Amino acid sequence: MDILTIEHFRPHAGKTVRFKGTPYAFVLDRVEGDPGPPPAGYLRAPFVVIFRGDSKADVMPAGIYECEIDGGPTYSLHVMPIQTSRPDRQEYQSAFN
Repeated sequence: MDILTIEHFRPHAGKTVRFKGTPYAFVLDRVEGDPGPPPAGYLRAPFVVIFRGDSKADVMPAGIYECEIDGGPTYSLHVMPIQTSRPDRQEYQSAFN
């Protein structure tokens, strides 16, 4: 199995991601990190995938999910909600070190 890198996710920014076995679907909003070579001792450069939802009323619990990207691959990721200052939106992240 390949080690996931920032380049696995960048082409899918703006696409909907469905979380298998749940009613949740969020937009892959952005990918943050340096696409350069990994720091010494790392297998990949660290990065974070940010998903965006419309409401804070119903928050998807943190956990490991099969994330199905529209028109793209499915990855098993640990996803967790993160704090945002916008009341009309919920964000989630999956971090890779």
